[in-house]
Amino acid sequence: MFAAVVRRRVSYIRLGAPAAFTRYRRSGEGSKGGFGAHVFGHRRLLNDIRSGIMHLIYFYGFIVLQFGAADLIWKGLNGGVPLPLPYYGWFAWSQEMTVALVLAAVLYGAFRRYGERLPRLKRGWKPSLVMWFIGSLMLTVLFALAFERLAAEPGAGHVVASRFAPVSEPLARLLESAGVAPQSVAASAGTEIFWWLHLLVLLGFLVYVPQSKHFHLLTAPVNLWFRRSEPPGRLTPLDLEDEEAESFGAGKIEHFTQKQMLDLYACVECGRCTNVCPASGTGKLLSPMHLIVKLRDHLTEKGAAVTSKSPWLPAGLWQKGREPSAHVMGALLPDWEGAATAGKGTTIVPTMAAQAAAWTVRAGTKPEEVGLVGEVMTEEELWACTTCRNCEEQCPVGNEHVDKIIDMRRYLVLMEGKLPADGQRALQNIERQSNPWGLPRAERAAWMAECESKTGIRVPTMTELKRRGDEADVLLWAGSMGAYDMRSRRVLYALVRLLDKAGVRFATLGAEERSSGDTARRIGNELLFQELCRENIETLAKYGVKRIVTACPHTYNTFKNEYPDFGLSPDVVVEHHTELLARLLAEGALRPSHAVDERVTVHDSCYLGRYNGTYEAPRSLLRAIPGVTIEEMERSRANGMCCGAGGGLMWMEEHSGTRVNHARAAQALEVKPTVISSACPYCLTMMEDGLKALSADEKVIARDVAELLADSVFGE
Repeated sequence: MFAAVVRRRVSYIRLGAPAAFTRYRRSGEGSKGGFGAHVFGHRRLLNDIRSGIMHLIYFYGFIVLQFGAADLIWKGLNGGVPLPLPYYGWFAWSQEMTVALVLAAVLYGAFRRYGERLPRLKRGWKPSLVMWFIGSLMLTVLFALAFERLAAEPGAGHVVASRFAPVSEPLARLLESAGVAPQSVAASAGTEIFWWLHLLVLLGFLVYVPQSKHFHLLTAPVNLWFRRSEPPGRLTPLDLEDEEAESFGAGKIEHFTQKQMLDLYACVECGRCTNVCPASGTGKLLSPMHLIVKLRDHLTEKGAAVTSKSPWLPAGLWQKGREPSAHVMGALLPDWEGAATAGKGTTIVPTMAAQAAAWTVRAGTKPEEVGLVGEVMTEEELWACTTCRNCEEQCPVGNEHVDKIIDMRRYLVLMEGKLPADGQRALQNIERQSNPWGLPRAERAAWMAECESKTGIRVPTMTELKRRGDEADVLLWAGSMGAYDMRSRRVLYALVRLLDKAGVRFATLGAEERSSGDTARRIGNELLFQELCRENIETLAKYGVKRIVTACPHTYNTFKNEYPDFGLSPDVVVEHHTELLARLLAEGALRPSHAVDERVTVHDSCYLGRYNGTYEAPRSLLRAIPGVTIEEMERSRANGMCCGAGGGLMWMEEHSGTRVNHARAAQALEVKPTVISSACPYCLTMMEDGLKALSADEKVIARDVAELLADSVFGE
């Protein structure tokens, strides 16, 4: 039955689009971020040290106890004679101590779930069942060994000495005091009963494992082995010229790749992803854990219907002829939205409760008729994602949530033309004027004249340099925020002054610059993104650009990790402005000598940090400024909370719960800063808005690190 259940679920996975698994294989599996560190070192599980240690005991305990199970079965079949192992006494001691540790871990796991009642953990009969399975396995081992000690004749050679039985010996004495006499029929019967019980529980658990979340015992190592070697979060391009393609994006579960489907069966439902999700924590319906669980349930039900192979055994043996049914998203709890508050009040409880109540079985519905978008994943959930990737950063089994959401958005936008009205407006503006506001393209270069009037520095265009036979070392990409947004322009001007001071020869595209396409791609309009991408690549190639610097992490990520798929030369170096400034500081080209007496907390940009691993560059700039004191928030670096602007949400309103940027600003205020520092124009805008909403903008200001560095270099 175990083999049948595994084989059937593999057949469901094979319904997905073929995935070239070799392209996912990572090199250096023994490295910190590799296969060995995740599987054998529990690197991400240990982010929560208590549950991490608990799981380590489970993991290594079960490996050790397989030898003990083999020994116990062997003794039952051979008249009590143990396996011929060297140092058998110490082997028996290690088995009993391991059993005791695993039993303690079971009790602690139950306490965390039902005593502490951690919001991220599910409660109910399913989560309880595995505790009963594991606890019963451990208890049947101990009672079988204890009864064996009582049943054995004095001096029996196959029974280890008392010093090698730290648990079964005291238990045997306890049974004896309860009335089980040594060498009695009751002692022999107890040995037989618990030997058989252990075998039945062991084999029952074996069949249960692949039919539950504990399938991750088999699938998680495979999933981690085939993790993508590409940059984190890099989206797979769509071949929009494929004339044989019936649709684009994921409108059905089988539109996902087989690797994406493997993710679903690797999920352990630990809730770590939902616990850090900015949408879940601020009262939106989206929960990354429920995203995976719902897709898994739908795949299992639809896979069973398509292959005519029941996923459940032994129940599957007599399920034929039953009325069809399927899981769908039903009605939401009427008051679930209002429970989340800003700051310390952020909570995932309303989202967890709403998802649990809404995901129900609808009788009379065929699984193959259930809509992936709408009935499994609602549009509200899909448009709540900020694409921050904190869910993926926390996932111990290597699941990738964001690409699945983007694939479903692609289907909505490209195939059904559905998206929120403000998102539609932003895309139309980008298409017509190459900026989300719809401001005239002709005004894209207006910042250059204003920059000259305010800084005295004239920024040349690439066209001017080419005309006079000159060239720049660096192309300064202003981006839509830098070109049009008045607040972001001040960051751009600070950067211009610093580059000029350091003697960097730089230029800009001026009116030839277009939107990078990041917003269009994350919203799901792959067609518009590819058009903008190819236009920009053509322009860059025209001027032979070799190095690009930008103050926008979204543009930085798109150029660096996604444009090469469409023809950008791999020789083009893309830098974030914090990386370039940090290098100039290290080279001595910039000297921050004036004190800036500020207490600064750093808000990490998701697209700079989690997408590209750059956490140190902004901090190195701040540490170089005399007078600056850095105070880290509780959630910072890889676990930093999103500002709420990613995934196209910069241009869309939030309609439920607390605004994400208000919650993040409240977290920043907990460390009592005078400045909230960022390195992203989106984050800067969102933090300023959050401070105003919390009436803290008179005491605390939001500033880009380049502005603070410029204050120190120029004495302002």
